[in-house]
Amino acid sequence: MAFLWSCLCVLVIQHIVVGVRYDPTWESIDSRPLPQWYDEAKFGIFINWGIYSVPSITNEWFWYRWKHDKNPEIVNFMKNNYRPDFTYPDFASQFTAEFYNPAQWADIFQASGAE
Repeated sequence: MAFLWSCLCVLVIQHIVVGVRYDPTWESIDSRPLPQWYDEAKFGIFINWGIYSVPSITNEWFWYRWKHDKNPEIVNFMKNNYRPDFTYPDFASQFTAEFYNPAQWADIFQASGAE
């Protein structure tokens, strides 16, 4: 019975959500109403910056894709740019953050409306 009730709820919600159709144009998308809470909501900014940024080939999943998935693009990049016994922790000494400018970041965050 719970399964049937769940299915009914899903169908009703789907009908409500799908009831309004928008065209794949900016004008159509911009015509949709925003939820009442949207303009009052506060969104934060999360920065995840680490030694994976040293090789600058991918994101924070770099090590996993290099060693676990054996992603060919990353494996070839490492073969072509680093010595064979190079390890992920070896990037730490190269993570200098020499171009880090906290004032510039603060300006960008403030301009975005983040509080």
